[in-house]
Amino acid sequence: MLNKLEFLLTKAGMELSQQQKQQLMAYVDMLNKWNKAYNLTSVREPEQMLVRHIMDSIVVSPYLQGHRFIDVGTGPGLPGIPLAIVRPDSHFTLLDSLGKRVRFLRQVQHELGLENIEPVQSRVETYSSEPLFDGVISRAFASLQDMVSWCCHLPESVHGRFYALKGVLPEEEFAMLPSGIVVDSVIQLDVPELEGQRHLVILKSN
Repeated sequence: MLNKLEFLLTKAGMELSQQQKQQLMAYVDMLNKWNKAYNLTSVREPEQMLVRHIMDSIVVSPYLQGHRFIDVGTGPGLPGIPLAIVRPDSHFTLLDSLGKRVRFLRQVQHELGLENIEPVQSRVETYSSEPLFDGVISRAFASLQDMVSWCCHLPESVHGRFYALKGVLPEEEFAMLPSGIVVDSVIQLDVPELEGQRHLVILKSN
């Protein structure tokens, strides 16, 4: 598994410390174990988790600006936990409405010694934070329109960004963005050994 992870990182042009690699491996191990009882993800094979969860999450790291992020609808911690591991100087609030997922996140936090995450059980519409966030991140969470309308109270008004991890580019969703929100950039992501397209859509206030 470690060889596989190192191979994928090399293909993606990413360098991580030995500790970061071990933390990512430990996270996959926990996800695999808890998945049998809690059904946290439809991906069953640990090797596939490396590709479809770990690499698919961390390839967005170079494009995140700032230090305070919230991962809305994080599920079992994706992409928030892999990003927190590769960005130890950033802080990630991991938001999910389901208790069993948040219990898993707290166990991950404890076992991996992650001091830069905060698991929170809440619906995104009712959650508030002070200070606000540099970035609101979502992966397979909702349409761009829903993401912006449900999370509009979370990003810092001037520099804050919405980061939506998408598959095929959602061209029809761009036309339905609320007024005052524009597409900052669209980045085609290259995830080693992952079939299908992946994009990062970055939105901002205009």
